[in-house]
Amino acid sequence: MTNTIGDIEKADVILITGSNTTENHPVLSSFVKRAVKSKGAKLIVVDPRRIKIARYAHKWLRPNLGTDVAWINGLMHVIIEEGLYAEEYVASRTVGFDELKKTVAKYTPEEVEQITGIPAQEIIDAARLYAAAAKGSILYCMGITQHTTGTDNVKSLANLAMLCGNLGIEGGGVNPLRGQNNVQGACDMGGLPDVYSGYQRVMDPEARKRMAAAWNVAELPDKPGLKVTQMMPAAHDGKLKALYIIGENPLVSDPDLNHAEKSIGNLDFLVVQDIFLTETAKLADVVLPSACFAEKEGTFANTERRVQRVRQAVDPPGQAWADWKIISAIASRMGYPMTYESSRQIMEEISRLTPSYAGISYDRIEYEGLHWPCPNAEHPGTPILHKEQFTIGKGVFHGIDYLAPAEKADEEYPLYLTTGRLLYQYHTGTMTMKTGGLNAIAPECFVEISPRDARQYDLADGVRVRIASRRGSIQARIRVSDKAVSGTVFIPFHYAQAAANRLTNAALDPISGIPEYKVCAVKLSKAA
Repeated sequence: MTNTIGDIEKADVILITGSNTTENHPVLSSFVKRAVKSKGAKLIVVDPRRIKIARYAHKWLRPNLGTDVAWINGLMHVIIEEGLYAEEYVASRTVGFDELKKTVAKYTPEEVEQITGIPAQEIIDAARLYAAAAKGSILYCMGITQHTTGTDNVKSLANLAMLCGNLGIEGGGVNPLRGQNNVQGACDMGGLPDVYSGYQRVMDPEARKRMAAAWNVAELPDKPGLKVTQMMPAAHDGKLKALYIIGENPLVSDPDLNHAEKSIGNLDFLVVQDIFLTETAKLADVVLPSACFAEKEGTFANTERRVQRVRQAVDPPGQAWADWKIISAIASRMGYPMTYESSRQIMEEISRLTPSYAGISYDRIEYEGLHWPCPNAEHPGTPILHKEQFTIGKGVFHGIDYLAPAEKADEEYPLYLTTGRLLYQYHTGTMTMKTGGLNAIAPECFVEISPRDARQYDLADGVRVRIASRRGSIQARIRVSDKAVSGTVFIPFHYAQAAANRLTNAALDPISGIPEYKVCAVKLSKAA
């Protein structure tokens, strides 16, 4: 996030897209509701489903799945044509405006309606509403990123924010809502194949030299490793022989699960480190029981880049260890002694080697967290990014054209499927499905379908159906809902017994490598 969660309440207009905010981020959604109900903010929601947060919206735009670049370009077309953009900001703080203007010229409201299904007048009205705001905040989540054009979608939202001068200001920003409590921290610490901590590139010889000296090794590799979505195909083809999985359950969360199962089965050696015996852990050669968040010391970096302390409340059960202790013990047995005495000592190393964390220490965040970048011990942290200038100097506009999703509905598979989360279950259910109360509220998978489609397919609430894609099939019960829009069905991905990801498409974004979880073609039939 470029801005803070609290900043949401300071916005004049909030644009939410690709985020079922009330169910995926219920606490954060309360900031949006307060901004709208108590502080006069206008809300634009762009989502293929009539999600709960749309009840608060002044504008709800319903695009066809996978058409985000087109409607964003449509908004920018109107804003530029009507001279509503922040001319001084664009001139002084950005480059590439002419390229953007040329690209979006053809995305007239009428053309965008043909692609997205959003009426032309709604495009015009939403563009005027966002552009008129002195402070406009954009919130997005995996409904934007989990596409073969996910990177293009995010760049397009950045284009829109810059066009209206909404980056570097209080109440503005482009704000991705992180899907898990420390996924931001995992990325910050180098949990990506091409960076060290603080996004220092492994291809950068100075970064490699600095890390090698700190870790007392002669040299470090200069080539990126594999993305997670490259590991499974490599295992399937016999090129990857062993896999060490920490806190992840790919046999429920990966796309095209039939392929993922074959890939896992083809490994010579599988290690899973987790707090419960997940579907993936059941297939492991070695299971390493780890401590949960309440059983260890450390830090979380949350969705707004705030680094916060986590303190041990209870002892780990049985033979469970903190993750850093397990990793250190394995490294030591493999010939590289890792002799940390505590998580505090690890944090001190992080601060030494990570410029954006250099001023963050346990003592400074004892009572309240700090936002990175925080380059020294006197720095107050950076709640809002890009205030004076962008990291690279001037912000770069990118002219981006719409590309269709990798898979389209046809006569054999006439419906579109999109997937997502529920309020009462979480991710692959590793924790929430151990909780009786949550299971009583959300006990099983379902297929959400519009009343019109239910009539067309002669289906009623509770009827068990078989839903199939080109990759596999599952069975689940029908849930007729006004949230759904005709032609599109929704399935929550939490449930291993009817895993939505048996159906999803493993086609990848060429830049990020993220799968297209949010669009695939399916067909429905009554279960035998």
